[in-house]
Amino acid sequence: MSASSLAEARAATEIMQQVIDDALAQLAVVDDIDSHQVVAYDIAHGAAAVAAATNLLTYGAHGPAEEAVTVAFVADVAHDLATRLLGREAEWGGTPGALDKIHGFMTAGRAPAFVASLVDGAPHHLDEDMALAAETFGRFADEQIAPHAEHVHRTNADVPEAIITGLAGLGVFGLSAPVEYGGFAEGGVNDYLAMVVATEELSRGSLGIGGSLITRPEILTRALVAGGTEEQKQTWLPRLASGEIMAAVAVTEPDFGSDVAGVRVTATPASDGGWLINGVKTWCTFAGRADVLMVLARTEAGTSDHRGLSVLIVEKPRGDGHSFEHRQQGGGTMSGRAIDTLGYRGMHSYEIALDNWWVPAENLIGEDAGRGRGFYYQMQGFENGRLQTAARAVGVMQAAYEAARAYASERIVFDRPITEYQLTQAKLGRMAVIIQGARQLSLHVAELMGKGEGTLEASMTKAYVCRAAEWVTREAMQIHGGMGYAEEYDVSRYYVDARVLSIFEGADETLALKVIIRRLLAERS
Repeated sequence: MSASSLAEARAATEIMQQVIDDALAQLAVVDDIDSHQVVAYDIAHGAAAVAAATNLLTYGAHGPAEEAVTVAFVADVAHDLATRLLGREAEWGGTPGALDKIHGFMTAGRAPAFVASLVDGAPHHLDEDMALAAETFGRFADEQIAPHAEHVHRTNADVPEAIITGLAGLGVFGLSAPVEYGGFAEGGVNDYLAMVVATEELSRGSLGIGGSLITRPEILTRALVAGGTEEQKQTWLPRLASGEIMAAVAVTEPDFGSDVAGVRVTATPASDGGWLINGVKTWCTFAGRADVLMVLARTEAGTSDHRGLSVLIVEKPRGDGHSFEHRQQGGGTMSGRAIDTLGYRGMHSYEIALDNWWVPAENLIGEDAGRGRGFYYQMQGFENGRLQTAARAVGVMQAAYEAARAYASERIVFDRPITEYQLTQAKLGRMAVIIQGARQLSLHVAELMGKGEGTLEASMTKAYVCRAAEWVTREAMQIHGGMGYAEEYDVSRYYVDARVLSIFEGADETLALKVIIRRLLAERS
């Protein structure tokens, strides 16, 4: 690429950002965003992709290989934005032909021969500490997680205890717990970077029993840090950080998913000073094996929004398999059944029914001061969870890319390995480009969050990266041909695992319409 290519990419991102700004200005004057959901959704995803392209410009300055990846990525985003804009220019509020000026750049950056030349991608550019973390967790993923991944997926088995013990030994469950409570978090950027790097590498081994497993303590840990009493922090954080106890999160309900303010599960005062919990939670991942549940419940009678919610730490016996039932001496019961899913297997997601399940008063996070503040405490972890989900997506994409590239070099069609055909090369090249753009965006947002910023950016990152993972894994499966559809190869697992990423930690539509667009519009006012 020429020295001017990066400058052209920068100019293209500026033009695309103007298109997004014009669209937001148009949307800002409508009476009801919900009556313009289709356009609002496209604007949200367009804004997320443009943010990813703009972020990659810094990476592109490292050298020729990085510049080529950046040019291809920016051109790819420009093409995506153009397709969203085409036919709806009036609703986007911009000048007709707003992207005409970058048509030549887009043509060059999307040239098949150019994209096909990018199969090898470019370096990640992690610093020494993060490169060591990536190597450590990558080795564990290859040696300890990957050998079990297919068996767990095919048989819908439980996470092997050896993996939990091994990850605990690496200290990964303490990445978000402050050092004074037995964890490794020091309150800086590296806390977030380490989580992103570890999550990607372990997700490359397996989404279900690797990358997602290490995030189990995350939301509860952050809730305790944000609102727990000193005694609660001393009691729970060291045990969470060491892996002595494992946690699951019980927030979603059968009729309330992303709209957590509508939670109906109740916690009412018991005669002995504790709490009695009643109701049903669903999609509670890892609930069977977990030692404690982080339950979001309505503690304030007469409320119907987020202001009446509190978070309680609910202890339970460990279980295995696909169902459990526990009884307390006082008559309380907790029963759970695993919800069968097409992918993301190993930890199992449960529907849990609680009937007068008793919890001691000291297990309400913040105790009296925490009553009614549960929504805010659980959001402390959910916002970071979106960034972690993006890192999980990058790991799954990387695994799919590696599998596709290896298979393509071995598969002979019409007397030639399919890796010698331009279409296969272009697919692999685009995969490598998209993965690097997604990776660098995740690392950038980790730095922002380490500085106390990046809440909106985390949501945008999840929106872009998780959708990208669906395309990458699909094409990896396609490159395998008929064997990609067979259960003989790992690539089919990557495909079904990737599909969940746009659903959990904030469904894609809700994230775009209720979070991204509204925050982008708020920033304009």
